[in-house]
Amino acid sequence: MKKSIISSLFLTVLCLNAFAWGQKGHDVTAYIAEQHLTPTTRAAVESMLDGKSIVYWANWLDNASHQPDMAYTKTWHYKNIDEGVRYEEAPANPAGDAVTAIKSRIEILTDSTSSDKDRLLALKILVHVVGDLHMPLHMGHATDLGGNRVKVKFFNRDNNLHSVWDSSLPEAARKWSYTEWQQQIDRLNPAQEAEVISGSIDDWAKETVNIASDVYLYFQPDFNISYNDVARWTPVIEEQFLRGGLRLAHLLNSIFDPEYQTEK
Repeated sequence: MKKSIISSLFLTVLCLNAFAWGQKGHDVTAYIAEQHLTPTTRAAVESMLDGKSIVYWANWLDNASHQPDMAYTKTWHYKNIDEGVRYEEAPANPAGDAVTAIKSRIEILTDSTSSDKDRLLALKILVHVVGDLHMPLHMGHATDLGGNRVKVKFFNRDNNLHSVWDSSLPEAARKWSYTEWQQQIDRLNPAQEAEVISGSIDDWAKETVNIASDVYLYFQPDFNISYNDVARWTPVIEEQFLRGGLRLAHLLNSIFDPEYQTEK
C-alpha cells in the first residue's frame, strides 16, 4: 500500500513537471503580450475576462489540465520531436499538441458562431500554450518525456533537465518580478519586432525545436549546472520569453482588431 502511494505521488510530480516555464515565465510572456495589445484588442480581451489581465490567467491551464473536465488538454502543453526526426515527419499525437491547440483555439476565437463560453475558454488556453510553445523542452523528445528523464544536477543537487528549464534556470538568471522582466527585455525597435512575429506557428515551433536540440547537446546526462551555465543560457531564456510575448500579442491583435494589419 505504501509503495502504491509513493508511486502515485511520483507520477503526480512527474505530470506537474511536464508543464513549462513555471509561473514566472508564463507571467512574463503574458505581461509582455499585454503591453503590445492595440487599444481595440485590449478592450475586447478585458471585456471577455471581466476586466482581469491576461496575466491573471497565464498559469491557469497548468492546474486546470489536472482536473477531470479539462484532462483532454494534458497533451496540449507540448509537441514531441524525437532526435533525428524532421518536424514535418513527426507522428501526430491523436490527443493533440501545443501547435494544434493554438491553431484550433484561433479557429474558435475567429468563428462568429462560437459561443461566448467557448471563446473565453479558447482565450485562456491560447494565452498559456503560446508560452509553452517557446519553452525548449516542450519541443523535446518523447523518449525522455521532454527532458524529465534526463537526470542532471543543479548546483550539485539532483534534478532533471525539464525542471531546470521550467523554473531553476529562469529564477537563477534573474530575481525579477514579471513586470521587471518586461521592462528590461522588451526593448526591440519596430523592425526587430516585425521580424520576431513573422512566420507561421509551425515556423515558431521549429525554431524552438532547434533550440531544444542545442539544449540536449549541451546538457548531457549527469551534467552539473553551475554559474557559467546559467550565464550561457540566460540570453536564450530572455529571447524566448520575449518572442512568446510578442507573438501572443500578434495573435490576439490579429484576432480582435480588424485594423491591426493596416497598423503594421
